Amino acid sequence: MKAYLKNYRQAPRKVRIVADLIKGKEVSRALLILDTTPKRATRQLTNLVKSAIANAKNNGGISTDGLFIQEIRVDKGLKMRRYMPKAQGRASGYDKHSSNVTLVLGSKAPVVKADKKAAKPAAKKTTKKAVKETK
Repeated sequence: MKAYLKNYRQAPRKVRIVADLIKGKEVSRALLILDTTPKRATRQLTNLVKSAIANAKNNGGISTDGLFIQEIRVDKGLKMRRYMPKAQGRASGYDKHSSNVTLVLGSKAPVVKADKKAAKPAAKKTTKKAVKETK
């Protein structure tokens, strides 16, 4: 299941620090890590993980046991251009960055493999006798 956080008003390089802490972890462990990390992005990422869990439970019908963070990607969002007054009537520009975060949850449920013989249709066997009889 997926969850998105769009146009979060914090620079992506700051959000990636927190996102890298929880990448590949189980959901319960990731929430514990986020709870004890003293960064501003942890509150938003905690809500994002909880939203992805709710999506998995309600939309996908997946049990929360065995869920882990398969992928978390932090991309650049919108950039607001602002200007600050400087000396002698000048102005210099600066950018206010934002982030787009994509979270994908995976399940560690066992995958049932199909029987190889049952999956393939039976192929016709041609023997030398069968070939001679048809001629």
